Amino acid sequence: MEIKVVRRIMEANEQHAEVVRRRLREAGVIALNLISAPGSGKTSLIECAIRELKGKVNIGVIEGDPDTTRDAERIARLDVPVVQINTEGGCHLEATMVLRALDEIDLNALQLLFIENVGNLVCPVVFDLGESHRVAVVSAAEGHDKPAKYPALFRTAQVTVLNKVDLIPYLDFDESQFTADVRRLNPDMPILRVSCRTGEGMAEWVRWLEGLLNKEAVMQ
Repeated sequence: MEIKVVRRIMEANEQHAEVVRRRLREAGVIALNLISAPGSGKTSLIECAIRELKGKVNIGVIEGDPDTTRDAERIARLDVPVVQINTEGGCHLEATMVLRALDEIDLNALQLLFIENVGNLVCPVVFDLGESHRVAVVSAAEGHDKPAKYPALFRTAQVTVLNKVDLIPYLDFDESQFTADVRRLNPDMPILRVSCRTGEGMAEWVRWLEGLLNKEAVMQ
Protein backbone atom coordinates (compact mmCIF):
# COMPACT_ATOMS: atom_id res chain seq x y z
CA MET A 1 0.00 0.00 0.00
CA GLU A 2 2.79 2.43 0.93
CA ILE A 3 4.58 1.80 -2.38
CA LYS A 4 1.39 2.58 -4.29
CA VAL A 5 0.94 5.86 -2.40
CA VAL A 6 4.49 6.95 -3.17
CA ARG A 7 4.02 6.03 -6.83
CA ARG A 8 0.84 8.13 -7.02
CA ILE A 9 2.61 11.10 -5.46
CA MET A 10 5.47 10.92 -7.94
CA GLU A 11 3.17 10.42 -10.92
CA ALA A 12 1.10 13.44 -9.90
CA ASN A 13 4.25 15.51 -9.51
CA GLU A 14 5.44 14.52 -12.98
CA GLN A 15 2.11 15.53 -14.48
CA HIS A 16 2.24 18.93 -12.79
CA ALA A 17 5.87 19.36 -13.82
CA GLU A 18 4.92 18.89 -17.44
CA VAL A 19 2.26 21.59 -17.12
CA VAL A 20 4.83 23.95 -15.58
CA ARG A 21 7.31 23.12 -18.35
CA ARG A 22 4.72 23.79 -21.04
CA ARG A 23 3.69 27.13 -19.54
CA LEU A 24 7.30 28.24 -19.28
CA ARG A 25 8.06 27.14 -22.82
CA GLU A 26 5.02 28.93 -24.23
CA ALA A 27 6.06 32.14 -22.46
CA GLY A 28 9.70 31.76 -23.54
CA VAL A 29 10.93 31.74 -19.93
CA ILE A 30 14.05 29.92 -18.73
CA ALA A 31 13.57 28.56 -15.20
CA LEU A 32 16.45 27.55 -12.96
CA ASN A 33 15.94 25.25 -9.97
CA LEU A 34 18.66 26.05 -7.41
CA ILE A 35 19.34 23.15 -5.05
CA SER A 36 21.75 23.20 -2.14
CA ALA A 37 22.16 22.66 1.58
CA PRO A 38 21.02 25.47 3.90
CA GLY A 39 23.42 28.40 4.04
CA SER A 40 25.26 27.72 0.79
CA GLY A 41 24.38 31.14 -0.60
CA LYS A 42 21.53 30.49 -3.05
CA THR A 43 19.77 33.75 -2.23
CA SER A 44 23.01 35.73 -2.49
CA LEU A 45 23.74 34.11 -5.84
CA ILE A 46 20.32 35.15 -7.12
CA GLU A 47 20.80 38.67 -5.77
CA CYS A 48 24.13 39.00 -7.56
CA ALA A 49 22.59 37.86 -10.84
CA ILE A 50 19.73 40.34 -10.51
CA ARG A 51 22.09 43.23 -9.82
CA GLU A 52 24.22 42.35 -12.84
CA LEU A 53 21.37 41.66 -15.27
CA LYS A 54 18.67 44.08 -14.15
CA GLY A 55 17.75 46.44 -16.95
CA LYS A 56 18.89 43.91 -19.55
CA VAL A 57 16.91 40.84 -18.54
CA ASN A 58 13.44 40.59 -16.99
CA ILE A 59 13.80 38.36 -13.93
CA GLY A 60 11.36 36.77 -11.51
CA VAL A 61 11.95 34.66 -8.41
CA ILE A 62 10.08 31.92 -6.57
CA GLU A 63 11.36 31.47 -3.03
CA GLY A 64 10.91 28.15 -1.24
CA ASP A 65 11.28 28.11 2.54
CA PRO A 66 9.88 25.97 5.35
CA ASP A 67 8.56 28.89 7.39
CA THR A 68 9.84 32.46 6.94
CA THR A 69 9.63 35.07 4.18
CA ARG A 70 13.07 36.51 4.85
CA ASP A 71 14.68 35.48 1.56
CA ALA A 72 11.69 36.77 -0.42
CA GLU A 73 11.96 40.07 1.43
CA ARG A 74 15.60 40.35 0.39
CA ILE A 75 14.71 39.73 -3.25
CA ALA A 76 11.77 42.15 -3.14
CA ARG A 77 14.16 44.98 -2.22
CA LEU A 78 15.70 44.57 -5.67
CA ASP A 79 12.34 45.43 -7.24
CA VAL A 80 11.73 42.20 -9.17
CA PRO A 81 8.62 39.98 -9.02
CA VAL A 82 8.92 37.44 -6.22
CA VAL A 83 6.52 34.80 -4.89
CA GLN A 84 7.02 33.05 -1.56
CA ILE A 85 6.21 29.36 -1.12
CA ASN A 86 6.16 28.21 2.50
CA THR A 87 6.26 24.43 2.80
CA GLU A 88 5.30 24.51 6.50
CA GLY A 89 8.27 22.38 7.45
CA GLY A 90 8.44 20.38 4.24
CA CYS A 91 11.93 19.62 2.96
CA HIS A 92 11.39 20.36 -0.75
CA LEU A 93 9.26 22.12 -3.33
CA GLU A 94 6.89 20.17 -5.55
CA ALA A 95 5.66 20.95 -9.03
CA THR A 96 2.12 21.64 -7.86
CA MET A 97 3.47 24.39 -5.56
CA VAL A 98 5.39 25.96 -8.44
CA LEU A 99 2.32 25.72 -10.67
CA ARG A 100 0.29 27.71 -8.15
CA ALA A 101 3.10 30.24 -7.79
CA LEU A 102 3.14 30.81 -11.56
CA ASP A 103 -0.42 32.13 -11.29
CA GLU A 104 1.01 35.01 -9.23
CA ILE A 105 3.61 35.98 -11.87
CA ASP A 106 3.19 37.54 -15.31
CA LEU A 107 5.27 35.02 -17.23
CA ASN A 108 4.91 36.99 -20.45
CA ALA A 109 6.86 39.81 -18.80
CA LEU A 110 9.79 37.54 -17.84
CA GLN A 111 12.78 35.96 -19.53
CA LEU A 112 14.46 34.31 -16.54
CA LEU A 113 12.89 32.71 -13.47
CA PHE A 114 14.92 31.60 -10.45
CA ILE A 115 13.34 28.93 -8.24
CA GLU A 116 15.15 28.74 -4.92
CA ASN A 117 14.40 25.32 -3.49
CA VAL A 118 14.31 24.47 0.19
CA GLY A 119 17.79 23.93 1.62
CA ASN A 120 18.33 20.18 1.32
CA LEU A 121 20.63 17.97 -0.75
CA VAL A 122 18.35 14.92 -0.90
CA CYS A 123 14.58 15.47 -1.20
CA PRO A 124 14.53 18.30 -3.79
CA VAL A 125 16.56 16.20 -6.23
CA VAL A 126 13.73 13.68 -6.60
CA PHE A 127 11.04 16.19 -7.52
CA ASP A 128 11.00 17.63 -11.04
CA LEU A 129 9.61 21.17 -10.88
CA GLY A 130 9.35 21.61 -14.63
CA GLU A 131 12.54 23.67 -14.63
CA SER A 132 14.65 24.29 -17.71
CA HIS A 133 17.92 23.73 -15.84
CA ARG A 134 19.03 22.49 -12.43
CA VAL A 135 21.78 24.32 -10.54
CA ALA A 136 23.80 22.58 -7.82
CA VAL A 137 25.12 25.14 -5.33
CA VAL A 138 27.78 24.16 -2.79
CA SER A 139 29.73 26.39 -0.45
CA ALA A 140 33.35 25.64 0.33
CA ALA A 141 32.46 25.81 4.02
CA GLU A 142 30.41 22.62 3.65
CA GLY A 143 33.43 20.50 2.75
CA HIS A 144 34.67 18.91 -0.45
CA ASP A 145 32.85 15.61 0.02
CA LYS A 146 29.37 16.75 -1.04
CA PRO A 147 29.47 15.35 -4.61
CA ALA A 148 30.60 11.96 -3.30
CA LYS A 149 27.99 11.88 -0.53
CA TYR A 150 25.07 13.31 -2.55
CA PRO A 151 25.73 12.13 -6.12
CA ALA A 152 22.15 12.33 -7.43
CA LEU A 153 22.19 16.13 -7.40
CA PHE A 154 25.40 16.34 -9.40
CA ARG A 155 24.28 13.72 -11.89
CA THR A 156 21.11 15.66 -12.67
CA ALA A 157 22.37 19.26 -12.54
CA GLN A 158 23.46 21.25 -15.59
CA VAL A 159 25.94 23.43 -13.68
CA THR A 160 27.71 23.35 -10.32
CA VAL A 161 28.37 26.60 -8.51
CA LEU A 162 31.08 26.43 -5.85
CA ASN A 163 30.40 29.42 -3.63
CA LYS A 164 32.45 31.07 -0.87
CA VAL A 165 35.74 30.29 -2.59
CA ASP A 166 37.26 33.22 -0.70
CA LEU A 167 37.15 31.01 2.41
CA ILE A 168 39.14 28.12 0.92
CA PRO A 169 42.52 29.31 2.29
CA TYR A 170 41.05 29.04 5.80
CA LEU A 171 39.34 25.67 5.35
CA ASP A 172 40.28 22.04 5.01
CA PHE A 173 38.76 22.00 1.52
CA ASP A 174 40.35 19.80 -1.14
CA GLU A 175 39.24 21.50 -4.35
CA SER A 176 41.00 18.94 -6.54
CA GLN A 177 39.03 16.14 -4.92
CA PHE A 178 35.80 18.13 -5.20
CA THR A 179 36.37 18.73 -8.91
CA ALA A 180 37.34 15.11 -9.54
CA ASP A 181 34.18 13.85 -7.82
CA VAL A 182 31.96 16.20 -9.84
CA ARG A 183 33.69 15.20 -13.09
CA ARG A 184 33.26 11.51 -12.28
CA LEU A 185 29.50 12.01 -11.93
CA ASN A 186 28.96 14.53 -14.72
CA PRO A 187 32.06 14.89 -16.92
CA ASP A 188 30.92 17.81 -19.07
CA MET A 189 29.19 19.94 -16.43
CA PRO A 190 30.63 23.44 -15.90
CA ILE A 191 31.95 24.20 -12.41
CA LEU A 192 31.78 27.90 -11.59
CA ARG A 193 33.95 29.21 -8.74
CA VAL A 194 32.35 32.23 -7.11
CA SER A 195 32.26 34.37 -4.02
CA CYS A 196 29.14 36.41 -3.53
CA ARG A 197 30.95 38.35 -0.80
CA THR A 198 33.95 39.46 -2.86
CA GLY A 199 32.45 39.27 -6.34
CA GLU A 200 34.98 36.71 -7.55
CA GLY A 201 33.59 34.61 -10.39
CA MET A 202 30.40 36.65 -10.76
CA ALA A 203 31.27 37.48 -14.36
CA GLU A 204 31.42 33.76 -15.19
CA TRP A 205 28.07 33.14 -13.45
CA VAL A 206 26.44 35.96 -15.41
CA ARG A 207 28.00 34.77 -18.68
CA TRP A 208 26.57 31.30 -18.09
CA LEU A 209 23.12 32.78 -17.57
CA GLU A 210 23.45 35.00 -20.63
CA GLY A 211 24.47 31.96 -22.66
CA LEU A 212 21.19 30.25 -21.73
CA LEU A 213 19.21 33.34 -22.69
CA ASN A 214 21.04 33.74 -26.00
CA LYS A 215 20.45 30.09 -26.85
CA GLU A 216 16.75 30.47 -26.06
CA ALA A 217 16.56 33.58 -28.26
CA VAL A 218 18.11 31.71 -31.19
CA MET A 219 15.66 28.82 -30.79
CA GLN A 220 12.60 31.10 -30.83
